Amino acid sequence: MANARNPKRKGRDTSRDQGGFVAIPWSVLDCPAYASLSHPARSLLMEIARQYVRDNNGRLLASQRHLESRGWKSWDVITRAKRELLEAGFIFETVMGHRPNKASWYAVTWRMLDRIPGYDAGAEQLFERGSYRKKQPTKNAILTPSHGAGRPQIAPPDGAIKALFDLSPAPSHGDHLDMPSIGVCIPVLSAVRLPASRTLISRVLRRVRLVNRPAGYAEVRSRFSESLGVAHG
Repeated sequence: MANARNPKRKGRDTSRDQGGFVAIPWSVLDCPAYASLSHPARSLLMEIARQYVRDNNGRLLASQRHLESRGWKSWDVITRAKRELLEAGFIFETVMGHRPNKASWYAVTWRMLDRIPGYDAGAEQLFERGSYRKKQPTKNAILTPSHGAGRPQIAPPDGAIKALFDLSPAPSHGDHLDMPSIGVCIPVLSAVRLPASRTLISRVLRRVRLVNRPAGYAEVRSRFSESLGVAHG
């Protein structure tokens, strides 16, 4: 038998590795429907086409049990990829699987459907060769959810969270500006006859809370201490 690459040479083609191969027409790989497929869908198409051996187009498998040995681990990924291939017209379901152990059968649409017993009723009549050429791909169909794109929410759906703490600038016991100031008491102290003990007066002045000291407190205290002869503390 003449070699396809060299008509004068007979025997096997030694220009490639030996064994079977997957034959997919360029019309499949170059069509717009194929270009719109996701990567998992393209990989699954290769897995299905790999099973074809001359007379079994219509009994190809895409079950999780079959694909697990080929590295497929997620049933959701398989389901989405299979749905893409069916909608794009690259494969056709000849038998619908059911529990507990009946797997679905498929056929690739770039080849004729082989006559195999066991097809579902009407499968042979509904099969259309080359149906992938008639499918118009939808731009970004895989990226858009079936229920539509939602609007982003800035606030939680149940409303903004209320503050759990009192963020008022004033203390809970009142504004310190409204409380009696030591500045009011200093003139009174100067008019009252104080004990002669300088130590006691120093203690009184030192115990004044810092938060209650009004503007000009340091100057008033200095003058008051000088009048009493008390050292600054």
